[in-house]
This record gives sequence, C-alpha cells and structure tokens, in this order.
Amino acid sequence: MSKKTAQADLTDSFEKIPVRVYPDLKEGSKFVAQQIADLIRDKQKKKQKCVLGLATGSTPKTLYAELVRMHREEKLSFKNVVTFNLDEYYPIDNDALQSYNRFMRSHLFDHVDINPKNIHIPNGEIPKEAIKKHCLHYEKMIEDAGGIDLQILGIGNNGHIGFNEPGSGIYSRTRLITLDNSTRLANAYEFPNISQVPRLAITMGIASILKSKKIILMAWGSGKANVIQKAVEHDDSEHVPASLLQNHDDVTFVVDEAAAADLTRNKSPWLTGDCEWTPKIIKKAVVNMALKLKKPVLSLTNGDYNEYGLSDLLVEKGDAYEINLQVYYMLRDSITGWPGGKPNAVIPAHPERSEPYPKRVIIFSPHPDDDIISMGGTFQRLHDQGHDVHVGYQTSGNIAVTDEFATRFLDFAVGFEEIAGIDTTKSEKILADTRKFVASKKSNQVDTPRLRAIKGLIRRSEAKATCRYVGLKDDNIHFMNLPFYETGTIEKNPMGEKDVKITMELLRKIKPQQVYCAGDFADPHGTHIVCFNVVLEALKRIKHAGDEWINDCWLWLYKGAWQEWNIEEIEMAIPMSPDQVMKKRFGIFIHQSQKDSVPFQGSDSREFWQRAEERNANTAALYADLGLTHYAAMEAFVRWHY
Repeated sequence: MSKKTAQADLTDSFEKIPVRVYPDLKEGSKFVAQQIADLIRDKQKKKQKCVLGLATGSTPKTLYAELVRMHREEKLSFKNVVTFNLDEYYPIDNDALQSYNRFMRSHLFDHVDINPKNIHIPNGEIPKEAIKKHCLHYEKMIEDAGGIDLQILGIGNNGHIGFNEPGSGIYSRTRLITLDNSTRLANAYEFPNISQVPRLAITMGIASILKSKKIILMAWGSGKANVIQKAVEHDDSEHVPASLLQNHDDVTFVVDEAAAADLTRNKSPWLTGDCEWTPKIIKKAVVNMALKLKKPVLSLTNGDYNEYGLSDLLVEKGDAYEINLQVYYMLRDSITGWPGGKPNAVIPAHPERSEPYPKRVIIFSPHPDDDIISMGGTFQRLHDQGHDVHVGYQTSGNIAVTDEFATRFLDFAVGFEEIAGIDTTKSEKILADTRKFVASKKSNQVDTPRLRAIKGLIRRSEAKATCRYVGLKDDNIHFMNLPFYETGTIEKNPMGEKDVKITMELLRKIKPQQVYCAGDFADPHGTHIVCFNVVLEALKRIKHAGDEWINDCWLWLYKGAWQEWNIEEIEMAIPMSPDQVMKKRFGIFIHQSQKDSVPFQGSDSREFWQRAEERNANTAALYADLGLTHYAAMEAFVRWHY
C-alpha cells in the first residue's frame, strides 16, 4: 500500500472508519492474515488463548488459504486458538455442501492443528424450540473464553454483517433471524435454486460483534463499492448494519481498489484536497457532473463547475467550454463500428489500430455463453468485417445445467437411437442410473463424473451452435476445459499450472493481435476472476519468454452478465442497431439450458438475454444523455495493459 504524503491527510476526511486499500484481494488478505498470525504468536508467548471471531462466504476464502499456507510453510500453530463463527443457515445439516460448518472445515480447520474442542459454530441442526437456549449458551461460551480478541467480518450488498440484516439493532444478541430476500438472492448461487436457500439463520448480534476487542471487515470487488461507501461515510444507521461499526474504538475496513471505488477519495478526489487533473480524472469529474445535473457535456457552464466543487479545474484549465470540448471528444472517439480497427484509414484517436488487417482474434469465454451474452454484437461484427475470430471456452459450465435438463437430453438420446436403429441398451441404462441418482441425491452430494460429462456436452453443443450461428468454422472453436473448474461443486480450485499451460498453448497456436477477456470481477461464482488471471498470467509468461507476436497483441476486457463498466472508464464502445440487438438475442436463445430457471444464477432473477439487452441499452442511453448520438444499444470495453 502506498505511503500517504503530508498533503494526503485530507484524502480520507469523509471516512468515519479507517479504511486500508490494497490493489487486490490477495494483497488485502495477506495483510489480514499477518494481523491474525501476529496476534496468535503474541498470545502464545504470553501462554494465553487467542479467541478469533470468524466469517464465511466468498470474502474470507483467500484469507483462510493464506493462513493454511502460513501453518504449512511458516509453522504458524493454531493450538492456542479458540474460534467462534458468526453465523449458520437454519435449518441445515452440518455436513451439507452449503453449511458454514462444512465451509470452515474444508477451508481452514481440516488443514491446521486447531483443537476440535476449540471450534464453535452455531448449530443449524438443533430443534427450533431449543434455539433460544442455544443462542444464550453461545454468548456464554464467548464470555467464558474471555471475549473475542479479533473479529473478522465480511459485508453483504445490503450492509449486513454476520446475518444481521437491515433493521438489526445495535443492542441485538445471538439469535434466530429471518433472512432478507436480497440476501437469499445473493446467496442463491450456492444452491440449486432459490427455493432451497434457507429462510432463516442463527447469527451473532451487533452487540455481540461490538464487544470484540478488535474488528477487521474485508470487502472485495466492485459489487461492494456502494455499501462500503455508505457504511464508512454516511451516519451510522440500522438500515446499514455495518455502519454501526462506527461505534467501535478499534475497527478497520480492508478493501481492494474496486471495493473502494465509491469512496469520496476515489470517486470525487477533488473534494478531498489538491487534485492532479489528468485527462482520466477530468473525464470522470465532468461526466459524473453532467449525469448528475442531467445536462449534455457541451451545455455545462462555469456556474455548474463551481457549484459541483470543480472550481479548481476551472482555475487550472480555463473556461468550461474548452474542458467540455476535451471531454466530449474523448467520449466521441471511444465510439466505433470497427472493433478490429478500420482498414485503410488513418484515425489517430481510434480505440484500435487499423493495421494489421485482418486481425487474428480470440474471445475468451469463462462459461460457454459469456461470449454471446457479453459481446455478441461485437463478436458478430468482428467476423463480418473479415477478421479471423476464434473462441476459447475456458470452462465446461457443467454445474449450471439442471438435473431435469440433463435427463431430458438423455431421454432424447435413447429415442434418437431407437429411430436410427441403434441398440439402446447402454443409453437406457445410463438414463435409468441417472434418474435413480437424481431422485436420491443428497444436499452434500456432487454429480457423478458421468452426469457432469453429460451436462458439459450439453453446454458444448450449445456453444458450437452459437459459433456456427455467428459464422465461425469448427476449427475456430476451442474447448479448453480448464481443470480448476472441475470440482463438481460451486466451490472452485485456485488457478493452477495446468490452467496456465493450456491457455499458453492456445495463444501460441493462434498468435492473436486481439484478445477479448471477461473483466467482470463481481461474478458471484468467482469463475470469471480466475479465468482472467489465467489469461493474464499466460500472456505475461509468453511476453517474458520473448515471443515476437505478443508485442502486437492488445487485450480488451468486457463485462459479464452481472454489470457494466462505468461510462467514464469505457475506451471502446461498439454501437448496435435494433436488428443487431435481435440477432444477439437469438444467439443467446441458443443456450437453451440457461433459459428460465438456471441453477446458481445469483441475485438477478432476469434471464441472461434480458440483462444483456437492458445493460447495452442503458450504456447507449448514457452516451445520449451526455450529448452523443443515441444508438439502440452499445457494448463496452476497456483496454488492459499487461
């Protein structure tokens, strides 16, 4: 983390809770792990117990992985550690795949030397009539242990900590609570469908958390930016439970740059002291001012700048008219109908190079439908404009196919063999075995390898059909099946050496001048961020090895199904006509297994085609609001320099 300059003391002046910002979750998690390790060792020297309050969910996974590494490689012992977990679903079997009991075992407890008697997790199996007594006993155990020395927290999109939903009071204790619907939707990706997400949970209360001697709250990704800003900069309120942490004497928020994006120091740095007015900052300030005032960029006045807190920009750059023109041209120059560059044209401000033409292009698609959902219009245009377009489907996407859909296709396969006059004995047995397995499948069971293979085949067939719909040859369709994904569960393995080598091999085979990759790091499954890191690592290694073609290879990032780039970040915007929007929709429809009720869909109940169209239409509308031409839709990209 960079050191603050003497002047920078004002940068966090809007923040009521100390916030440490790290480049990414890995660096942030290392810092928190070191805090925990230092505390454990300090307590060991004093021959004392170290009492930790622990959280679950996607946020602390990297933290626990780092603690396990420290145990293995740095001899960090957990023999003196006593743990109390924040919460647990109710009702739920302790061994269910989604239970926090199982989560803690698989991510931490099974890999360190902690005494099992020192582990405490709310019990999701106890009878309902015994819950009140169980909660009182849980509080008593914490008290008897001497209180929690360090409490680790995550934060929900609605501001919950533990499962203390909005409305939870500052004096609340450990109790059974009804989960907010937004929380159930956000956690739906862990379950086959929303109906199976528990409606209740046992959670430590706000008062229980505030009794901890020290608190560290972690948050990663752009999806948490808005709630972090509310918790840190707004007044404390039960409507944002995390904001109640402002009442604690020793609390720190540890976040990555994406989660810190909405803090005033980043969103409006000109309000926190002197600001270096780079073109990027100018664009951000003026665009956000125009959208807030609902004015086209070219209509902004000196008075608008002064009222919006941008008087310093006027002093440095002169009249509003000149600044408006600078920002307008930046916006205008990001719009192009030629994502591969316009051949035989010299356009200095164009987002892409005119030469070489045609380009070799590879679109990396984390799941077998991200290509068409996220950049279907650009995909089509690249092909139609004569470029040699390849698609690399990074994972099988098999867990996102329902059991019903798989058995339906097996039934079709049996029927097809009957029509073709083929012996159906084997296929009928596979169908019967699959139906039997599905009927008796438990909550902690993963699909059999055969069922996963069948589900993967369904998704491959859909992906092939989509590429053929766009016009690609079969030789340009690549199924990478990266090993990190193939766990059979939502929980994926970290990026591995095999993943990188498979990617390097494909890149060296194609030698692309353009690479498109998912930059949607808020993907709730975590698959997108791993897929991005694999591509980035592969490109860096190839560059380090001295391959000449890599010097002429540009990397463009698109957003996935979950969100869009902020308009001030967009470096290339590809407009789409109404006909192109419809063509993209039909391409998405080819992925039949992902229509209607999709497992592990996340918090957004819309179908993928609806999300894509609304997002693309909204991007086009924002450009129009800023005074640019109003297109039917736009797909947006940001260039990544590696």
